[in-house]
Amino acid sequence: MAKRDYYEVLGVEKNASADEIKKAYRKKAIQFHPDKNPGDKQAEENFKEAAEAYDVLSDPQKRQRYDQFGHAGVGGASQGGGFGGGMSMEDIFSQFGDIFGGHFGGFGGFSGFGGSRGGRRVNRGSDLRVKVKLNLKEIANGVEKKIKVKKYVPCSHCHGSGAEGSDGVKTCDTCKGCGVVTRIANTILGQMQTQTTCPTCGGEGKIVVKKCTECNGEGVVRDDEIITINIPSGVAEGMQLSMNGKGNAARHGGINGDLLILIEEEPHPELIRDENDLLYNLLLSVPQAALGATVEVPTIDGKAKLKIEPGTQPGKVLRLRNKGLPSINSYGTGDLLVNVSVYIPETLSSTEKETLNGLKNSPNFQPDKTMKEKIFSRFKHLFD
Repeated sequence: MAKRDYYEVLGVEKNASADEIKKAYRKKAIQFHPDKNPGDKQAEENFKEAAEAYDVLSDPQKRQRYDQFGHAGVGGASQGGGFGGGMSMEDIFSQFGDIFGGHFGGFGGFSGFGGSRGGRRVNRGSDLRVKVKLNLKEIANGVEKKIKVKKYVPCSHCHGSGAEGSDGVKTCDTCKGCGVVTRIANTILGQMQTQTTCPTCGGEGKIVVKKCTECNGEGVVRDDEIITINIPSGVAEGMQLSMNGKGNAARHGGINGDLLILIEEEPHPELIRDENDLLYNLLLSVPQAALGATVEVPTIDGKAKLKIEPGTQPGKVLRLRNKGLPSINSYGTGDLLVNVSVYIPETLSSTEKETLNGLKNSPNFQPDKTMKEKIFSRFKHLFD
């Protein structure tokens, strides 16, 4: 199923301010919160969908890429390919809980957002950035790439906990596992309650008392990982895609960072890209231009035959429709534009000179006023 437009998900206009987007997300999160809709799978999906939309639209850089390239610009175009989406409930609670104030909720009676769950800090791994170089054929058709990445991965010995054995970790005695310390102070305005991150466990709610011998209590180790990347068709130089959760693993079983993929284009030996169109400079001989001919021109998928009409003039542009590149948002395919040039030989044999001398006074070889005006109008912008 295709992803819905993120602005539609939150019910805001495309020019909505950051504050309007935040308020709209809060409203949706309250409406579809799991504690308010127990056992309702559709409400849970709507809750995740709203969080994913807010994750993109609340970030100026992600929002700019989304506005320009749609879901593909933020990793949502390749369905089943690992890009975008995939936010777990734990991801949402850890990243966006503070939008409601206090713990994850400030929802009052909603148990899932109150108490210890809301205050606990969840570690997040750092993002990784890689460059992927593509040729025009791969850009036109989309491609699957396998890359080897050196990154932090969960420790296989302790499964990411950082603890040696089941008794190697315990609940923090200071915060009782909630990750925050609540203090009440008497002031002239009455009692004031404040919450701060637990200084003992750093907000994690637990303490490693016996460190894993493999990772020294970190829960992560450096290793190589082969990652499969599905690149959608129509991407462009400088575009950045992302794969959620494919970056560095986090300490103590937290949330993985993202893998950011920067697209680079390999130059084609004959074709030049102009957005979704491709340009090719066709060099004809004088007889071909004058008499007409059938020639071959390069395309992304091989060669294509092109008929040259008799009397074709230099500078004429011939269009092969749908022989360009597809749009990243599936809005059609560009064309192959063939610019005609005519080769004038620098040296001639005596026979060739005699032949041309016999033609130079022919009326058909004399440019008339109309032709001069056409040529001038074609290059007039160079003199303005």
